[in-house]
Amino acid sequence: MEQNELYPLFLKLHNLNVLIVGGGNVGLEKLSFLLKSSPNANVEVVAPNFHLEIKVLAEKHPSIQLTKSKFKKKMLKKRHMVIACTDDLKVNKKVYDLSRKRYLICNIADTPDLCDYYLGGIVTKGNVKIAISTNGKSPTTAKRLREFFEEVIPEDINKMVENLNEYRKTLKGNFEDKVKKMNEITASLKNKE
Repeated sequence: MEQNELYPLFLKLHNLNVLIVGGGNVGLEKLSFLLKSSPNANVEVVAPNFHLEIKVLAEKHPSIQLTKSKFKKKMLKKRHMVIACTDDLKVNKKVYDLSRKRYLICNIADTPDLCDYYLGGIVTKGNVKIAISTNGKSPTTAKRLREFFEEVIPEDINKMVENLNEYRKTLKGNFEDKVKKMNEITASLKNKE
């Protein structure tokens, strides 16, 4: 049986420099997705032309920079993460190859073989965030799972997280003692049927 071997991580995009190459519909989708989870993400979008909604997002988010230009190799300097989503496969492949040479993680839209990471489904309720991956096989399944979790996770879960955090700060003892106590207090969250 095939298994998803992707490693999930939660990036602080306000501390990183992200480059999106492409200003069309897919560029808008990728930028919107990043900003939904990380509204202060540092992103530069490079394209000869921009979808109107990308311009609107850039006006609302001061950390977004629009550069009206074709992609150039020097644009990869001081980047951590790259997304290429132009309608020119040669440009996308060039972005990928140059990113790999610089040890940058790169995502080429709709080309799983040229992706070091995927942008999966995300559920956010306050401090609780769940990432969903289908290993790049079915974005629609990730979307449906996201919708399911958004419905079943209670809106007040953030209050529970905040309360547990305050309680955790009061615990004394070594790490093992604290973990044991936190496990005891949260055991009721598991379904025991």
